[in-house]
Amino acid sequence: MLLYKQLLAFRPSKMDFIFAVKTFIAGMLALYLAFCLDLTYPMWAIGTVMIIVNPYSGMVSSKAIYRLLGTAAGAVVATLITPHLINTPFLFMSVLAAWVGFCLYISLLDRTPRSYVFMLAGYTTAMIVCNSINSIETVSVFDMALGRVLEISLAVVCTAVVFATILPVHLGPAIQQRVDKTLNDTRQIFQKILTEHTADNNYTQLLGAITSDIADIHALAAHLAYEKGELQGMTKPIQELLHQVTMIVSNLTATAERIRQLNAIDAHYQQGVLTLHQHIRAFIQSKTEIQESDLTALPAEFEQDFQHLHQLARPEQQIILDGLKMDIRHLIQNVFTVKLLWQLIQRGDKHIPESIAMLTTSYPSLHRDHGMALRGALAAMVAILVSFSLWVYSGWSAGYMMAQLAAVSACILTAMDNPVPALKLFIRGSIYAGILTVIYILGIMPEVKEFWQLGLVLAPVLIFFVMLYPHPPLAGLALPTMVSFIMSLNLQNRYIIDPVKSFESCLGSVAGPIIAVLAVYFIRAISPEQSASRILSLHYKAMREALYLPYGVEFRIHLRSMLDRIGVLNTKLVQSAELKQAMNLALIETSAIVDLSRLDELANRAEMPTELKTAIGELQSILDDAFRNQEKQLHLAENILAQVTQQITRLEQQLQQETPADIEQRLRISLNNIRSSIFHISTTQAGA
Repeated sequence: MLLYKQLLAFRPSKMDFIFAVKTFIAGMLALYLAFCLDLTYPMWAIGTVMIIVNPYSGMVSSKAIYRLLGTAAGAVVATLITPHLINTPFLFMSVLAAWVGFCLYISLLDRTPRSYVFMLAGYTTAMIVCNSINSIETVSVFDMALGRVLEISLAVVCTAVVFATILPVHLGPAIQQRVDKTLNDTRQIFQKILTEHTADNNYTQLLGAITSDIADIHALAAHLAYEKGELQGMTKPIQELLHQVTMIVSNLTATAERIRQLNAIDAHYQQGVLTLHQHIRAFIQSKTEIQESDLTALPAEFEQDFQHLHQLARPEQQIILDGLKMDIRHLIQNVFTVKLLWQLIQRGDKHIPESIAMLTTSYPSLHRDHGMALRGALAAMVAILVSFSLWVYSGWSAGYMMAQLAAVSACILTAMDNPVPALKLFIRGSIYAGILTVIYILGIMPEVKEFWQLGLVLAPVLIFFVMLYPHPPLAGLALPTMVSFIMSLNLQNRYIIDPVKSFESCLGSVAGPIIAVLAVYFIRAISPEQSASRILSLHYKAMREALYLPYGVEFRIHLRSMLDRIGVLNTKLVQSAELKQAMNLALIETSAIVDLSRLDELANRAEMPTELKTAIGELQSILDDAFRNQEKQLHLAENILAQVTQQITRLEQQLQQETPADIEQRLRISLNNIRSSIFHISTTQAGA
């Protein structure tokens, strides 16, 4: 992908220019202080500024703190292992690779901004080790580690001060806008579900996009603790709000599925649905200020509207309407919960009412793939072992640059399913940086005598490339270009121009990422189809686990985790029509896991007849087998599907015998939802 057209068409906005100027000021301030303190590698100070900058001051501060913590941890480890293992190269490389792999494994599992700490702790150790060995005759590993920490600290402080004082851009308004948009999207989808009954409406894609948006807002909200302004310190309440929004997504999916079922049988009921929607919309809009007492409130016409729907509907639609009624009741309650939380957040109130069942956990209930994290860690270990071996046994003077960039690149790229496009951008950026470096070293730097002159000659390049940062995919080109350019210049107090050494450093900076990409490509990289298949396998494992979860907070947290997995799944750009269909169906299946939990709940009711308890137990066993089967293959085996259908039919027949009315109704609803939403068997197929 050539970016010439994007570069030529690029027109920076006023905010882009302000962001770039602030970054330039922070970078030059960090570089100046590094010169004044006579630090070993001042380029690390300005390079760190280029890496941690972000238009939002809160994200700058949080990333800066995480980077400082990770750097300090990496410096400590480097100082501890280097003196003891430096004389045993193979053991040294093995211990270093194991440490980086461990840190990367933890980082990949922790899908929060703090994962940056673990990643930094890993590759900072490799960077300090490489530079210490390269300068072993002049600088001790302790001095190198201390210098690294000081240079990073300078960068962190300078960046945070500049971005907090010069025209700060706060994250709060952006999060408010994203949350408002998400809530508005749910309202529009609810309206479409109840009023637009066309066969081509695919609400699962729209709702899947909302789950992805929720995941993005989660990541942004983590930074609110590090900035001033609107929503300061509101990370936990906003995360709880988003957890509750996922419940609305589940409700909407279930509602859409019930409407689809009804439409497949007969459309005569639809005139009653329009009236129902009007009453619900008017009721929700009338509640401008939500109180705790409103959380269980329903429209005054709610029962009457559903009585009218039952009158319009055919007999085989009655139980589906009962399920629809339950879904919409839960939807209204969850909408009011979200509205109440959003009101409190906007007032600056962090208190969450006791009547709201909290879904926020100390450790977020997010999708985690231990297998891929392990493969990513292994790829990084191989990249480090190969690059260090080539350096040590070849004696190449620029091998240290190759080894450290192999470690850094492996840590950064291993989160990608396919690192090759990123490598292409990196190589292209390195080439651009090499050209710029040659121009500066041979034509510009010999004329620079004062610091203000250095700032003047660097300003055009730095400001231009930083303006590209907020604009993907240009950011993928701008960042490696900037970092490689700054590192290749090797800015120091006593500047010595060595074209040969600079050229070798450029070669090392290209060779390192190539080694990392090859390791990631052969060990970690998988196609979008393979990635989606793995996630779907974990999805069915979670479906099986839901069979044995009692309905409550634990169940809701489990549902929250499953919906987050759906959000991750929707980021996979698969080409297979079969997988696309399975990805759409996964959200529908997730919306019905409450019915899996309800089976166990009903089976344990004291008034439940023994024969029914036995039959429910048999169904749970068959469902367990079905989900285990789908963990291994996408399509459920026909014989197992037949067993599911037969057992559900058998249970429905048993319900015709003497069974408490409330148990019969709830069980019929659950059986219908399991058959329709989880196994995608239509009512007509079931009847046949």
